[in-house]
Amino acid sequence: MITAIVRYQLPAGINREDCRQHFFKIASGFGEAKGLIRKQFIWSESGIAGGVYQWATLQDAKSFYQGAWLNGILERYGAYPTIEYFETMAITDNPGGNVTVPE
Repeated sequence: MITAIVRYQLPAGINREDCRQHFFKIASGFGEAKGLIRKQFIWSESGIAGGVYQWATLQDAKSFYQGAWLNGILERYGAYPTIEYFETMAITDNPGGNVTVPE
């Protein structure tokens, strides 16, 4: 299992509320992404936004972050995102503290 952290600088004209509304608008479209387990949409007061994604495989993640997705990021935000990939070693779900150790 792979966790990808994607970050990009928002243009000055996009504030928190604009970002939130855009995320709500596009969130359901991620249900079709091959291998995507979960996505958290993130925003910071520093003007950074993006997502934390959980993927079945590294190939699924890397395939997604090109083509239409990348073109949309470049068009909307005017810059390439920073993408970091991590092997997910364990997951704790709360409440209850259930631990999952991916194979």
